[in-house]
Amino acid sequence: MYPHERSLVDEMKNRPFALIGVNSDDNLAKIQKIVKEKNINWRSFQNQPEGAKEAISSEWAVSGWPTVVVIDADMKIVYRGHDGNAAIETARRLVKELEGKK
Repeated sequence: MYPHERSLVDEMKNRPFALIGVNSDDNLAKIQKIVKEKNINWRSFQNQPEGAKEAISSEWAVSGWPTVVVIDADMKIVYRGHDGNAAIETARRLVKELEGKK
């Protein structure tokens, strides 16, 4: 998925869009290595960093990886699932709608 995500971030540069990732690996050094090696160009958080009371996946009721959530400008979930293509098309549509309101 990294190439698709990376190209989406590039496509949406300077547009009302943000991609945020959550990594399920517990090893922070391993995550940092992957971010560098895979040229991850979006914000990515550790699922449950040391000291956190609860994992992000628990708070968001994630039952499988990857789970993709698309949130609109009103902070409403408009897509939640495992189909990256459906999520990308939803995000593109939302960005286009926002840009049309300017």
